[in-house]
Amino acid sequence: MPYASEVDALTSLIKQNPTWSAIKPEHAARMRAQNKFKTGLDIARYTAKIMREDMANYDKDSSRYTQSLGCWHGFIGQQKLISIKKHFGSTKRRYLYLSGWMVAALRSEFGPLPDQSMHEKTAVSGLIEELYTFLRQADAWELNHLFRDLEEARKAGDGARARDIEAQIDNHETHIVPIIADIDAGFGNAEATYLLAKQMIEAGACCIQIENQVSDEKQCGHQDGKVTVPHADFLAKINAVRLAFLELGVDDGVIVARTDSLGAGLTKQIAVTQEPGDLGDQYNSFIDGDVIESADDIANGDVVIKQNGRLVKPRRLASGLFQFKEGSGEDRVVMDCIASLQHGADLLWIETEKPHVGQIAAMVNRIRAVVPNAKLVYNNSPSFNWTLNFRQQVFDAWAAEGRDVSGYDRNRLMSADYDNTDLGRQADEWTANFQRDAAREAGIFHHLITLPTYHTTALSTDNLAKGYFGDEGMLAYVAGVQRKEIRQGIATVKHQDMAGSNIGDDHKEFFAGEAALKAGGKDNTMGQFDNI
Repeated sequence: MPYASEVDALTSLIKQNPTWSAIKPEHAARMRAQNKFKTGLDIARYTAKIMREDMANYDKDSSRYTQSLGCWHGFIGQQKLISIKKHFGSTKRRYLYLSGWMVAALRSEFGPLPDQSMHEKTAVSGLIEELYTFLRQADAWELNHLFRDLEEARKAGDGARARDIEAQIDNHETHIVPIIADIDAGFGNAEATYLLAKQMIEAGACCIQIENQVSDEKQCGHQDGKVTVPHADFLAKINAVRLAFLELGVDDGVIVARTDSLGAGLTKQIAVTQEPGDLGDQYNSFIDGDVIESADDIANGDVVIKQNGRLVKPRRLASGLFQFKEGSGEDRVVMDCIASLQHGADLLWIETEKPHVGQIAAMVNRIRAVVPNAKLVYNNSPSFNWTLNFRQQVFDAWAAEGRDVSGYDRNRLMSADYDNTDLGRQADEWTANFQRDAAREAGIFHHLITLPTYHTTALSTDNLAKGYFGDEGMLAYVAGVQRKEIRQGIATVKHQDMAGSNIGDDHKEFFAGEAALKAGGKDNTMGQFDNI
């Protein structure tokens, strides 16, 4: 409802309640405008529609892919969206990613943990709620400035400016965007997955990403020792997430099915199979083993399965896990993805060991031969050495073309010696174009970086500590942080305002009128940053 209409409606309501005479309709209308979303489910329904529209638009035009950066604190997510609006004027096609890795490393009450689902599961839904609390605050903060400007324009009798500001208020674009939320392997059985999914959706999640690893053996996708589950187990958890969405009325909620099979060489279970060629039989066909010629080949405790018409003894490790056939990873990935899309998933996530458009496209083309509109979420992971990977890709491409690469040592291409070479510049160009190329060639709808702020926080803190505790002293902060905030127009330079001081002052006035004791007077040092 437009602000003026809201004021009219509230004026009528307040007149019907004589004891409310101290309430100004303009104040109530303003507070309503600054709080567009009342519950997490409001957010989940709103953002699900955005994501579905973006998916449909990508199907028509692959240049309209989406992006996000990982967050481990509400303030970081808030500042990302404020920066996006500042630099690009709109939040369209920009999301947030909630990384289970960062929750484990930075949010667990146990302290820093590896990405093995050992952290408190409720920390995930808690972070979703926190992120949206900060994004809602960003709306209130931005609108608060507009309402203050509106009051000034009206006091000055500037009707044209007042109308322009009121139009900005009515057409304000929210900072609320979709969050792709990592539920790991579900934190237990399908019932546990359902219960946690409900909490995440109630906190505002419209998109949940779940992986096909064994829950109690879960590993980071870029580490060794990954163990996958048979498809029936994984599909049961996809069903659990879908039912959680439907129960809560988020009918177009999005499920991302992640496969770690490319780098997972182990399984904990032999799949149940009812007939040759079913999903269980296909899963078991990739288990490595020895053909059984007679009962003498079977020792105490051995397991025997039928594989392609022959009895096979799967190779079991000391851990009790079974091993997949070497080189079967891509085939298992394709099977996983097709099964997930045919049984309720909306998007895919293929965890790879390097960022290579050709490798991803080869798998996606096989999947799309069966499911033509298959789309990926892709992890542009800091676990990859991007510089080395792309320099090696350029080196190999040049060598294949017959170009002279004798001036480069492939094993030390990470060296700064190559930063300003033709190969280094070509690799940087390929890196810059990776997301565009992969969206076009490899079906990637959404590109994300899982852990960017983990690394940026460490880097910026290192630079500040080195200068502040060294010879620069206070200049390290002034020149390296505050002066840059001022020059670049970073709103946090007025940290009191960003934390809600001005909003609080205005509310005090709404509540108590002229008796309000406000913080924003002439002695507030935040005024030192006005008009700079």
